[in-house]
Amino acid sequence: MHTNSIIELNRTAYQKNIAFLKTTFGKKVRISSVVKGNAYGHGIKEIVSMAYENGITHFSVFDMEEAKAVKAELLDKVTIMVMGLVQDEDLEWAITNDVEFFVFETARLTKAVKTAKKLNKKAIVHIEVETGMNRTGFEKNEMNKVIALLKKEKEYIFFKGLCTHYAGAESIANYYRVDKQIKRFDDIYQYLCKNDLKPEIKHSACSAASIMFPETRMDMVRIGIMQYGLWPSPEVFVNYLNTKKSKIDPLHRVITWKSKIMSVKKVAIGDFIGYGTSFLAERKMKIAVIPIGYSHGYSRSLSNQGRVLINGHRCIVVGSVNMNMMTVDVTDIEIVKKDDEVVLIGSQNELSVSVASFSDFSNQLNYELLTRISKTIPHKIID
Repeated sequence: MHTNSIIELNRTAYQKNIAFLKTTFGKKVRISSVVKGNAYGHGIKEIVSMAYENGITHFSVFDMEEAKAVKAELLDKVTIMVMGLVQDEDLEWAITNDVEFFVFETARLTKAVKTAKKLNKKAIVHIEVETGMNRTGFEKNEMNKVIALLKKEKEYIFFKGLCTHYAGAESIANYYRVDKQIKRFDDIYQYLCKNDLKPEIKHSACSAASIMFPETRMDMVRIGIMQYGLWPSPEVFVNYLNTKKSKIDPLHRVITWKSKIMSVKKVAIGDFIGYGTSFLAERKMKIAVIPIGYSHGYSRSLSNQGRVLINGHRCIVVGSVNMNMMTVDVTDIEIVKKDDEVVLIGSQNELSVSVASFSDFSNQLNYELLTRISKTIPHKIID
C-alpha cells in the first residue's frame, strides 16, 4: 500500500451533493451513481458505501471488474449496470448475479441469449442506440433485427432499458448536435413502442446533459462528476447559475489529496533544479522535495507550473515532475521542514487548490486528473 500520500473524502460534502441532485431532479427521476474509473479517482469502495448511506441504490460502471468491486461492497442491496465492456466469459457471472449491461451490437445480444438459456435465467439488458455520438450503439436500420430477437427470446432477455450517450453536452458549441441526438433517441423509442416493445425505463443523461438539457432526465440520470462536487465544465456551471437567483455554487468538493515534505534543501543561484535544464535558479532558493510524481497520478505536464499548498502558502512546482518525486519552491516560507503537510488538491488555511485549477496549468480535464490518481493511495472518509 502506498503511504506517501492520502486521499480524504468528506462525507458531509458528499451528502450535500446528493441532496442537491435529488432536489434538482425530483422524486420521479432515479439517480445512478457513476463509479467508473475508480469512482473518478475517489475510490469505488468508499464512494458506493457513502452513496448507499444517502439512498442511492443504482450504480453504473464501465466493466465487470468495477461491477465486481461494487458487488463486493454492497452485495445484493443495489442495482449494478455495466455501460461498456462485457467479455463473453463474464456474461455468465453477470446474468447469475442480476448485473445489468448495455447491449450495442447483435453479437453481444445473441451471446447473452445463449448464456441465459444455458443458465435458464433472464439476462437484464439495456439496448444502447446510436444517435450521433458514433461510438457504440445500434443504428436505427438495425432495430428491426433487434426487435425481432427481443420478441423471440423474451423468455431469456429482459429489455430493461433504452439508452444513448450525448456527444459533448457540456459545451454550448455542441447544442445542435445534442439536440439532434435527443430527437433521434425519441424517434427510436417511439418506433419501438409502435412495434409493441417498450423498455421499463429510458435513460440518456450524464451530469452535463441533466443540467443543460433537462428534457434528457427521463426515468434515470447517470451522474458522475457532479456527485463528487465538480461541474462538467464552466459552461454547465454558468448555465445553472443563470436559472437561479442565488449565485452560490451548490456543489461541495469531496476529495482532498495530501502528502508530506520528504526533504528540504538549498539551491545556489545559477544552478539547475531536477532533470535537464528546464528550471534555472535565478536567486538563492530553498526547495522542498515531495514524494509524489507521475506514477501516482500527478501529471508531468505540471512541471514548472503546478501548485501545492504548504504552511498556508501557495508554492510552485519547479523542475520536471519525476516518476516518484517533485520539487517545489519554498524560498519565501520562513519556517518549513520535513513532514510538513502538503496539499495537492484541497484547502489549507484560506487557500485552496481545486481540481479545476489543474486545467489552468495543463490541458488536463477534471476527469483525466482524477482518474489518473493511483489506486494504491489509501483513502479515508472524514466527517
